[in-house]
Amino acid sequence: MSRSRNHRTVSPRALRREVPSTVALLADGDDFAAMRRYTTFAFADHDEYLERMHQLMRSLTAQGIHVTATLFDPAEYAHYCEDTGQEPDTPATRTRYTAEVAALGAAVRYRGQPVGRLIAELVTESGRRATWERATQLLARDGRFERCERCGDGSSRKPHDMFERASHALMRLLESVGSGIHHIVCSIPAEQQQLIGVLHAECDQHGSVRLAESEALVFCTVLAAGMAIDSPGGVVMRTSRPDEPDRVRGWTLRDGRLQPLTEAEVFNAYCTDADTGEPVPPEPGVVYSAGTDIPPCTPDAP
Repeated sequence: MSRSRNHRTVSPRALRREVPSTVALLADGDDFAAMRRYTTFAFADHDEYLERMHQLMRSLTAQGIHVTATLFDPAEYAHYCEDTGQEPDTPATRTRYTAEVAALGAAVRYRGQPVGRLIAELVTESGRRATWERATQLLARDGRFERCERCGDGSSRKPHDMFERASHALMRLLESVGSGIHHIVCSIPAEQQQLIGVLHAECDQHGSVRLAESEALVFCTVLAAGMAIDSPGGVVMRTSRPDEPDRVRGWTLRDGRLQPLTEAEVFNAYCTDADTGEPVPPEPGVVYSAGTDIPPCTPDAP
């Protein structure tokens, strides 16, 4: 029987381009040293290891393969092997661990960037994910249903509803300050630790907003957690516009909503050393302004 005219033979190399690859990196010398106790780990020098891994990622990318990188944590790897009953000193186990970490943990796409920058991006993404997980835990634990004087007879403080409220507060915040490139930091003290969400947003004169979804997710989750636990947190925004000095504004989180700080409060907050409490000189070319008014949530709020 002859083959159909529509039948095409696909080479393994062509199929390989459709299968993504994940590379797990040992970010620092201590992690690298911890892996050297395994006889099947063939590297002896951390710098050489990073260069070889970079060459591998470049080679895979040159073949048209989508490559992502994640962090390899030797301590977590040892726990993984113990929990799953797998032999740790084998490449196959390391491969399975890498696949699991990539599926559940922080990962960054390799785009040809230097390995040092890639590791910095991974560390940032890992910290962002850890913050999101902690804030999510607080939301799940402290979300509740109670009366809210701002929103009517009853206001749900369930996690989803608190996240929606935080999302709406962020959009009202951006609308209130108008166009520009905004660097926004939300800081929430929670149980002897500081949850920090960082967001970059670009707003044009027509009201369009461009931001990274991953940053917005973490930012709104941190803000929602602060609302849920009635934390005395706050938000600081630095805005850049062409031919204008940068402008810094601030808000405090009180009674579940963002309330503007005065110009003096913003200046004091920005010009005080957080560790020592000592004053620091104001940054040249920066204007310190009061926070804008942000409408409270209402039953009809979008």
